[in-house]
Amino acid sequence: MEWKKEFKILFWIVFFFLLAFFMPLESLRFQEAVDATLDLTRWYAQEHVILCLLPAFFIAGVISVFVSQGAVLKYFGAQAKKWVAYSVASVSGTILAVCSCTILPLFSSIHKRGAGLGPAVAFLYSGPAINILAIILTARILGFEMGVARIIGAVVFAVVIGSSMALIYRKEEKQKADEQMKVVVPPEKRPMWQTSFHFFTLVLILVFANWGKPGEGVESGAWYWIWANKWYITSLFGLLLVYSLIAILKIKWQYVLFAAFATVLSAFISSSPLVPMVVAIAGLSIITLTDKRDTDNKEWTIASWDFTKQIMPLLALGVIVAGFLLGSTHDDVQMAGIIPSEWISALVGGNSVFSNLFASIVGAFMYFATLTEVPILQGLIASGMGKGPALALLLAGPSLSLPNMLVIRGIMGTQKTVVYVGLVVVMATISGLIYGTMF
Repeated sequence: MEWKKEFKILFWIVFFFLLAFFMPLESLRFQEAVDATLDLTRWYAQEHVILCLLPAFFIAGVISVFVSQGAVLKYFGAQAKKWVAYSVASVSGTILAVCSCTILPLFSSIHKRGAGLGPAVAFLYSGPAINILAIILTARILGFEMGVARIIGAVVFAVVIGSSMALIYRKEEKQKADEQMKVVVPPEKRPMWQTSFHFFTLVLILVFANWGKPGEGVESGAWYWIWANKWYITSLFGLLLVYSLIAILKIKWQYVLFAAFATVLSAFISSSPLVPMVVAIAGLSIITLTDKRDTDNKEWTIASWDFTKQIMPLLALGVIVAGFLLGSTHDDVQMAGIIPSEWISALVGGNSVFSNLFASIVGAFMYFATLTEVPILQGLIASGMGKGPALALLLAGPSLSLPNMLVIRGIMGTQKTVVYVGLVVVMATISGLIYGTMF
């Protein structure tokens, strides 16, 4: 009814008026929370959007356009063998090395292409949770047993949570399976190895461009060598992408080489790696959008843009809210939000049901960039956090965040999102209790 719409408008007008009217600008806690919000937002924009999210959108576009529906249905569809679907989904994080936000466009893409709810959710959880770099860092800094517990817990979580979602919504999944039986899958446009080559080239660019610096004082070893040379390695995969664009996507070689030359030139001109990445993405967008040989190339960038429009606004809102409530913690920055960090530290000591549940809930809502959860936990453990709650936060935190939840809700709906988050929190709590009892 019309009056309901008008009442809703009135409600939001009054809400924002009261918010502005009673804003406690004189409060130091409020000022620090605002500073933390701005700091987290700036850091997210500088360190995460260009190097992580934009490549992830293009990878999602590859799945959406170049990966055939038949391939998605074969490995993730309702008719796929369960052990194959869950095996592939539950270990996907070992090659992706992404965070809870970067996984979203990839999840959205396979979900739209017909993946079963269970395997898709297993993929959604495992992508950030089984980040091999983060697990190695966990074992080195927080102890070998914590690293082992994290990887075992993450794989088990992915399978159990995915299977539980499929069981809870089995009627919908059966209907989807019946519909997929009627789908006539068109023949592959190109050999699967070519699509895989293009896809994994982009994935490896994403992985090495975001390769994290090893712990303080570590200046040797394979991990450090890769980090020290990551831009050379990324450039090597950039050359493979040039080959893929010309030989596989059949884009005119003159256009591809011009975009590559502009990227190389920008790398010499600017000291920031963000500049050549922006130039490369802009060049890739232009040459694909203007390509007249294959409409799929244009559709690739359009699909990537659609994912950007769907996901970026919700992520921005989530980062702002998370920064205000929980503060900004990254690198050497420790800025408290409106909820004092000492409250959190005091509530996660010992190994009670409450401390593990609280750690799981805080981890679920807090945003962790890839690898940052380990030094954060190191500080919390030093402040008295129990080992059980620490594992609970490790299992709930990297795969969930407030920005992540807002986007998942837009993809799966409110009810499925609540069930998914609830499963993660409950399982993280139980795992923390068991681990805390053992160690």
